[in-house]
Amino acid sequence: MNVLAVIPARMNSSRFPGKPMKKILGIPMIERVYKNVSRSKIIDTVFVATCDLQIHNYILSIGGNSIMTSKKHKRATERTSEALVKIEKKLKKKFEIIVMVQGDEPMITGTMISKVVEPLIKNKKINVTNLMTKVKNKAEFNDLNEPKVVFDNNKFALYFSRCPIPSPWLKFKTAYKQVCAIPFRRNYLLKFNKLKPTSLEILESIDMNRILQSGGEIKMVEIKNYVKSVDTIKDLKNVEKLIIK
Repeated sequence: MNVLAVIPARMNSSRFPGKPMKKILGIPMIERVYKNVSRSKIIDTVFVATCDLQIHNYILSIGGNSIMTSKKHKRATERTSEALVKIEKKLKKKFEIIVMVQGDEPMITGTMISKVVEPLIKNKKINVTNLMTKVKNKAEFNDLNEPKVVFDNNKFALYFSRCPIPSPWLKFKTAYKQVCAIPFRRNYLLKFNKLKPTSLEILESIDMNRILQSGGEIKMVEIKNYVKSVDTIKDLKNVEKLIIK
C-alpha cells in the first residue's frame, strides 16, 4: 500500500510567526518533524508542503522532499490536498493513504505514525483517523491552543473543541487532546476539501469538525506517550525540556 506523509508548514503563523524554523536543541522544528515522520516503517514518501521558500529551500538542503503550495490556504487540509495532487504528478504515481502531520508536532515519532495508519489498512470502511492522548494537567485542559476531543464507546470522535470538554468542572484526567497526525484515504481527502467549511469548524478553528458536522466518522487512536505541540515560545521551551528527558 502506497502511503504518503505530507507536513504542511508556513512561516506566517498568527500565534507564533516563523515557528517552523525555530530551533529545538539546535535543530529547526520542521527538520525534527520531517526526520521523525521519515522513521515510520509504514510511510513510503515524505514531503513538506509550504508556501515559503525559506522552508522549501531548507528541506531540500538537508536532502528532504518539499513542494511549493499556494499562500491562500487557510487550513492545513487544503495545503495537503494541493500538495497531494502536485506530488502525484511529479512522481507519476498515486498514493492510497495520505498522512497529514502538522509541522508543529516535533514530538511525533515514526511508531506513532505507524499506529495511526493501521486502522485504515485493516478496515476499508475507515476513511480518516486521528491520534489522541490524555490531557496532562489543568492548565493544558484550559489551554485554547490545545484541541480537545470527546468520543464514543468505539473511539469514534463526537466533537473537537478548544474549550475544556467533556466539561470544565470535571477533573482534567478524564480529558483527551488531539495530536495532529491525521491519515486520510486519498479520495476522501480530495472529497473533504470540496466540502464547504461548516459552522462548527469555523467556530472552533478545527477542520476535523467539518467531517463530523457533514456526517462523516473519525476513528480515534490513543497513544500513551505525552506529546506537546508548539504554538508559542513557551511551548517551544517546554518541548525542549521534554525531549531532554
